[in-house]
Amino acid sequence: MADPSTNLAHSIRKEAARLGFCAIGFSSPIPQPLAMQRYNNMIAEHRHGEMVYMENRLNERALPSMLLPDLKTIISSAISYNKKVDTIAGQPVISKYALIDDYHTVVREKLHQLLEYLKALLGEDINATITVDSSPVLEKTWAEHSGIGKTGKNTLLIIPSAGTYVFLGELLIDKQLFDNKPPLPNLCGSCTKCLDSCPTSALVEPGKLDATRCISYLTAELKREFTPEESAMIGNHLFGCDQCQQVCPHNHQTTIPPDSSFTLHQNLLNITPETILTLTKSTFRTLFQGTPIYRIGLKRLKRNALAVSKNQQTT
Repeated sequence: MADPSTNLAHSIRKEAARLGFCAIGFSSPIPQPLAMQRYNNMIAEHRHGEMVYMENRLNERALPSMLLPDLKTIISSAISYNKKVDTIAGQPVISKYALIDDYHTVVREKLHQLLEYLKALLGEDINATITVDSSPVLEKTWAEHSGIGKTGKNTLLIIPSAGTYVFLGELLIDKQLFDNKPPLPNLCGSCTKCLDSCPTSALVEPGKLDATRCISYLTAELKREFTPEESAMIGNHLFGCDQCQQVCPHNHQTTIPPDSSFTLHQNLLNITPETILTLTKSTFRTLFQGTPIYRIGLKRLKRNALAVSKNQQTT
């Protein structure tokens, strides 16, 4: 006789696929000392830059049960946003994830729908917490533990058949769900393309990122003005950087399509630094509201645009 928990996991995966998720996995909230040690080392070495929020709520990060009393299962999810983008040569670069609708809202709503399905499936109420890149959760660690992916040398989670262009989200529930999916082996092998191609050498070694040198951090997370060195480092990037993903072989072998919920904002493909430097608060809102870029505000986007404009003039 089949294990009822296995059948339940199969049913949840089937519904998750219908909702657009490319991977779903289940894990028990056991301690993850190695992951926490790596995290604490990053903080101690100041590789998180000025993202001081990462220094907070360390106990909750180590013990996800603090986020939900009587936590029994962490459901890890991934959804692909790997839409084909026809870039224009010489145009300023905007990371692929920023050319679509803000993923926080999309992924959260899909996880809420999955939770409602789970309640109906079990025929009982469930205490749950949904997290989408907003709570102190070791999301890549739990995703690895659940068997849906493996962190690559670029520090991003690789989902087999989907690659690294994925958004992650977690559903923490107070019900025990068992699944026999084992963790995946190393998926990078001897490949070092991501390390070799990083334009600022932010990947200091396999699986180790210095955010203070990462273009994504500089253009999307850093709040102050750039130093001259930082201004030069961002090159032609208005917001974010996908270089370590563009060269990853797993992103050239995908068979899972991107979720249709993510609408590509075609008008952002033609934008220039000069256009951004003339934006008002109103026109900024019209262009970027609903995208991840809106979060950084007009002042910081103009900072980025000014640096890109100067870099274009010197190349």
